[in-house]
Amino acid sequence: MNNIELISVTKDYGRTKAVDNIDFGVAPGECLALVGHNGAGKSTLIKMVLGLTRPTKGRVTVMGHDPMATSFNRVRKTIGFLPEQVLFQNNMTGRETLDFYARLKGASVDGLDDLFCRVDLLSSADDRIATYSKGMRQRLGLAQALIGSPELLILDEPTSGLDPASRQNVYGIINDMKSAGTTILISSHALTELDSRIDRVAVLSRGKLVALGTIAELRQNIGLPSEIKIQAPAESLKILTRHFGGKCLINGAARFSCPAGGKIAILKELMDLNIPLADIEMNDPSLEQVFLALTHKERQADE
Repeated sequence: MNNIELISVTKDYGRTKAVDNIDFGVAPGECLALVGHNGAGKSTLIKMVLGLTRPTKGRVTVMGHDPMATSFNRVRKTIGFLPEQVLFQNNMTGRETLDFYARLKGASVDGLDDLFCRVDLLSSADDRIATYSKGMRQRLGLAQALIGSPELLILDEPTSGLDPASRQNVYGIINDMKSAGTTILISSHALTELDSRIDRVAVLSRGKLVALGTIAELRQNIGLPSEIKIQAPAESLKILTRHFGGKCLINGAARFSCPAGGKIAILKELMDLNIPLADIEMNDPSLEQVFLALTHKERQADE
């Protein structure tokens, strides 16, 4: 059974369809990314999953329950949520804040130091939040979401305002939670960070689900080619550009594209040429490139 299930879900605000007939599920231990432009429907979808707004049509179930039902109150204790905008009482300390949320959630307060350590805030745990930087507030928000070892973790722009080291730490925590069986739903605009860190991606555009699958599946479906970059002596570059139709660059490298499923065949051709090569680099289309291609195609279909 999926921990999140959306069946023909639509949310209308007057004549505007914020979410338009969406179907997908998220399995236990799976990390799914929601990506889309501002206004694509990501926040509305998250609100429906959390039971903060009711769908106009369709059905949402979370951990087997309707988020709008009274029975869902028990399920909320198994959910961790980091909102896009993290707001805390400035006159409280970090420790007082986590203590408050732990008691509100019915979770133990004994492991708060462990949470502060996980987000690298232990040395500032007893400082007032008024003294925290934006990044520190973001890390405190993540610690709040981790209270009680949730079975479902929903993160809206989890790395907003974080430095590179803190971003790596956030994704390390996500990997640990996923390995422990936690279902994770991430909404993010930081697409370059997600490439190797998610199981599947759901691409939203104007309230519609325009693509769902692994990044490799989406690349294959839309036919985005990979790029091969080869550094070699000048004579080898001439042979390569004649053979593959690539472009010889000023820095002494040839670049050419190949179909997503044709990389092995290209490598075999390279070996069969039997010419000196200095280096080979293969780059698959990134999630950002996949996203731009999909949303461009969607806009063209609407015109």
